[in-house]
Amino acid sequence: MPIDLKDMAAPLDAAAVSRLLPHRPRLVALGEPTHGEDALLHLRNALFRQLVEEHGYRTIALETDCLAGLLVDAYVTSGTGTLDAALEHGFSHGWGASAANRDLVRWMRAYNARAGEEGRAATDRLRFAGFDGPLEITHAASPRPSLTALHAHLAAYLDPALLPCTAEELDSLPGEDDRWTEPAAMTDPARSCGRSAEAVRLRLLADDLTALLDQQEPHLRAAAPPAERETVRLHARTATGLLRYHHAMADPSPARMSRLCAQRDLMMAENLLALTARGPVLAHAQNAHLQRPKSSMRMWQGPVEWWSAGALVSARLGEEYAFLATALGTVGHQGVPAPPPDTLEGLLYAQLPEDRHLVDARRLAAALGDPPPAPRTSPWFGYAPLDPAHLPHLDGLVLLKDVPES
Repeated sequence: MPIDLKDMAAPLDAAAVSRLLPHRPRLVALGEPTHGEDALLHLRNALFRQLVEEHGYRTIALETDCLAGLLVDAYVTSGTGTLDAALEHGFSHGWGASAANRDLVRWMRAYNARAGEEGRAATDRLRFAGFDGPLEITHAASPRPSLTALHAHLAAYLDPALLPCTAEELDSLPGEDDRWTEPAAMTDPARSCGRSAEAVRLRLLADDLTALLDQQEPHLRAAAPPAERETVRLHARTATGLLRYHHAMADPSPARMSRLCAQRDLMMAENLLALTARGPVLAHAQNAHLQRPKSSMRMWQGPVEWWSAGALVSARLGEEYAFLATALGTVGHQGVPAPPPDTLEGLLYAQLPEDRHLVDARRLAAALGDPPPAPRTSPWFGYAPLDPAHLPHLDGLVLLKDVPES
């Protein structure tokens, strides 16, 4: 039976998102099915601006290095550094070169400075955050910077006798940072130092230092500024997360890649939960990092499954988490034609006249019945079409009908 979408869809904007959700969630997650298309990022930028101006959102969190993102946040909140430096050094994966990311950072800085020479009050400023770990496709970062920052914070406010090690010991244990960032270790566990004696000792120290941070919370809350406490908590999460990740990199078992994917998304989830503690957040990442059902992909050694950051956050936040997945129609510059009519994307493409539409995913799933439409085959490497079986687990489905060349 043909499906009539006119009562299930509206042009995408913050008002349409608000109508679709029963209340303002603490975290709105907007997914994308591929990376590197600025049209998707411009869509994200427009939605964030509307959420800021109409619904009080103040933080955007992107799938980029959480530590590097501190440079971008410093620029947008206080003008520290320059726009070019924030883009060059504040994004991982080379995404600072994106025109849409430049537009986002420039607009956030202008918004924060708009209130005059003093700028906006701290509680009203827009904040930028990366919520991914310090991870690249080819390697993971050394835990040294985060361990050093965590130790230095505790040493500044506590009796040195309470600390489990000296700064000198902590600095010497990692050895050369090249050991940790060795690209060959991504595919060869024998090349990883993640299970060396030094790495095992560092994991214990990271745990002890984080425990001390928790044990001394009343004193540290009174002694240290809020922004400093927020940053050191990020370093504590990153240090322990990276050491777990490196431990998994040295795992020779068939479960190695599943463990790596799971650990990466656990780091993402912990960062997102910390961000929601200070106010509502718009997060943007690949659909597979934000969906509620289990994520999966096929890699060189076979299929990999793990629970995404979205699944982990949704389990904690419940209705305070909302996920809007994005699907694509045509991508002319990639040679991708209109989707086949028997697929979910094909149904949406044929019926929705507007370029950017938001669809009530659960109503659509009910109207389609069982079984759902056939999945669209991936039209180019790096694009992951939406699994129609996931429709009942979405809060909304965004269609970008025709993707222009950036």
